[in-house]
Amino acid sequence: MGNSAILTENQEMELRKKIDSYVGKIQAEIDSLRADGTDKVIFLQNHIGTTKRDRTITKEEKDKILAKDMAELEKAKAEEERNKSQVSNLVSDAEAYIKIHFDKEYYQPVCMSCQAEKEVARREYQSKIDKLKAEHQEAISKLSGHQEIKDEKYVFKNKLFDAKMNLEKELHRIKDRKHSAYMHKYHLLDLLRMSKFTFAETCAQKWENYKYTFNRRTFFLQNGLYIAILLVFIALCIITPIVKNAPLLTYNNVLNILQQASPRMFLALGVAGLILLTGTDLSIGRMVGMGMTTATIIMHQGINTGSVFGHIFDFTGMPVGARVLLALVACVVLCTFFTTIAGFFTAKFKMHPFISTMANMLVIFGLVTYATKGVSFGGIEPSIPQMIIPKVNGFPTIILWAVAAVIIVWFIWNKTTFGKNLYAVGGNPEAAAVSGISVFRVTVGAFILAGILYGFGSWLECARMFGSGSAAYGQGWEMDAIAACVVGGISFTGGIGRISGVVVGVFIFTALTYSLTILGIDTNLQFVFSGIIILVSVTLDCLKYVQKK
Repeated sequence: MGNSAILTENQEMELRKKIDSYVGKIQAEIDSLRADGTDKVIFLQNHIGTTKRDRTITKEEKDKILAKDMAELEKAKAEEERNKSQVSNLVSDAEAYIKIHFDKEYYQPVCMSCQAEKEVARREYQSKIDKLKAEHQEAISKLSGHQEIKDEKYVFKNKLFDAKMNLEKELHRIKDRKHSAYMHKYHLLDLLRMSKFTFAETCAQKWENYKYTFNRRTFFLQNGLYIAILLVFIALCIITPIVKNAPLLTYNNVLNILQQASPRMFLALGVAGLILLTGTDLSIGRMVGMGMTTATIIMHQGINTGSVFGHIFDFTGMPVGARVLLALVACVVLCTFFTTIAGFFTAKFKMHPFISTMANMLVIFGLVTYATKGVSFGGIEPSIPQMIIPKVNGFPTIILWAVAAVIIVWFIWNKTTFGKNLYAVGGNPEAAAVSGISVFRVTVGAFILAGILYGFGSWLECARMFGSGSAAYGQGWEMDAIAACVVGGISFTGGIGRISGVVVGVFIFTALTYSLTILGIDTNLQFVFSGIIILVSVTLDCLKYVQKK
């Protein structure tokens, strides 16, 4: 393809002129038909809305204005209805013309021109590089001093960099030109239809914008870890049938993964809010142990065999439903009590959450172990799991609890003032404070929300495991929850993250652990895999932060 394929700016405008002229005449007719109809309807509807919200005028004046507007609105709607068929025919005519002529007579020649320009730009770049190398070799051959040679190499390196930047600039200009030509069709349709596009047209625009803004380095920086983990899962799906003579991706295995992930989802959602505030929580595992022990004691089958501070509890006199509710309330209250303490010290004394939650971890484990002598309290009433998390046709409804938690926390993060303040404080607490946001309240609120979620999570885990609560239960779960958040894109730099990322992170870790267990990989080696994933996740997060800075 030679230079003859390259269009000048004037030539490109000439190609587009015929299309713009034809569609422009139709657009002018449509605008004249819409002037007293659709345009006036939109104006009056906005004016009515503004008038209703206006508190500076009296009720009598407001009623008078609204009555006048409503009368004019009825006339405008009638005019709109009369012209509707004519406008529709004109729009169809313009659309048909665009469909026949736009790509063939304008967009395709522009694409060919852009391709030719790219080839010319790359040839010129290569020619420039060859010339610079030749000049560099000639200059080096004439120099003898070490410093002179070093300076020449430095100058040569800068010239190569400048040439590369010029090429990138030229390629980006060509990319802009092609993108602008593509989007011009939708600009014409936008005017014709008043911003109404079909589903296919909306998808086409989104795909074009994605291609236009796509950057390979940014893509791998944001999704490289997910791609690597996906490849690991694919490898496990191939290896497992060979080694264990059983497929990995079965319906039952998927349900088991979701079932195991459900209680952990509550924990990850809780700590995600703290990470959003550039914090963390090291006491999650001990919270689970405390909640499991409390729930098991209250819902225990028969009289408790173990004692708490020397006292043996007996809740068998209470109805089972009341015991279930009491266990939930006790778990939530205890977990929230301790997270509130950590939140208070973090917010009031600017203590790092690492310290306040580590103190919580030690206090909780010490108290629960001392109170129960570290024993396991056995099983709960067999009927309770069927009340809380029954299986419906083999489907574990514990998954629905996790879905409900995700929806509620998503709503809190994205649709409430507290959620918006959470992002603001996490992103820049000083700026948030200046804008009138109470950093103290937001921080303590995040810890309270975390405590509620921990309580629910430990209560559900107790039902899933049929009890067996002990102080040691949940050890290391804080690492899984934190790692799931980091893998899911909740940044330790603060103010960055989405609930969808937390969900993905929890599923990734649960599925990986489950897959490695089925494959027979030693538990200790599973920690190695988790550690590598965490390290890579945080590294990518740091790289994104550095790039942003």
